[in-house]
Amino acid sequence: MISTAKQTLKESITEAYCNNKAFPECLRIADLGCSSGPNTLIVVSDILDIVESICTQSLNKKNLPQAFQVFLNDLPGNDFNTIFQSLSSFYERLKKEKGDKFEHCFIAASPGSFYGRLFPNNSMHIVHSSSSLHWLSQVPKELVNKQTREAYNKGNICVSNTSPPMVFKIYLEQFQKDFTNFLRCRSEEIVNGGVMNIIEEESLNNFNMPLYCPSEREVRNVIEEEGSFFLHKLNVFVTTWDAAMESILVKQFGETIIDELFKRLANKVIESMTKENWQYKNLVISLIKK
Repeated sequence: MISTAKQTLKESITEAYCNNKAFPECLRIADLGCSSGPNTLIVVSDILDIVESICTQSLNKKNLPQAFQVFLNDLPGNDFNTIFQSLSSFYERLKKEKGDKFEHCFIAASPGSFYGRLFPNNSMHIVHSSSSLHWLSQVPKELVNKQTREAYNKGNICVSNTSPPMVFKIYLEQFQKDFTNFLRCRSEEIVNGGVMNIIEEESLNNFNMPLYCPSEREVRNVIEEEGSFFLHKLNVFVTTWDAAMESILVKQFGETIIDELFKRLANKVIESMTKENWQYKNLVISLIKK
């Protein structure tokens, strides 16, 4: 998914730094929802490649930034130590491939929720987020009746075809609130003309996942109503289904049930995939701060 959206990211950065606009001496980059897997530093590599390409290929030869400050963001429970252990090999590969041009590349962690402030005002130049914003800040409290404790979304763990209309409304309102907060926080942190690139996916009765995959129109509406960013580009592409949900399931049900749960889940997934073509539509969104 990340590699598929690289072209959009390149177009966004090129658009922001086209003509005679120079890169800052220190280019500050943030990857929001970075996780801690093997793909964590791919986005950083891609952005460095893009900046280098813009500087070498532009008609008005641009100077590379003298330094790059990269912030990797995720919730405090993320395994940042694993990322730190991989940094030495990342720096070695960077020097081998590009020489000393990127020797002043400094990578740090910035733990916290991206639904709140993470950085000082007007400090960030490029912000990227992949497959993170469909995770809401919380499970909507309105899904359970306060008086009777009745669950309105019985038999489901998120919005589905069998969910009643009020559940769709509750999830949409939570998404609108969260995404608006996200945009407002980033609008304060990103410099004028800065770039933000987003990639997003279009006990049991009492368990609901804080997950909502908004439609293209729902995303457009929030961006337009919040008003801090120009919508530079919004593309839709399809990817096969894949998810890693163990941590959130452990939190709800406990560790003892997880092995058996995933055995049953695997059987259900195989059964369903033989009958249906499992695919997700993904949104690739390029925003430029006004």
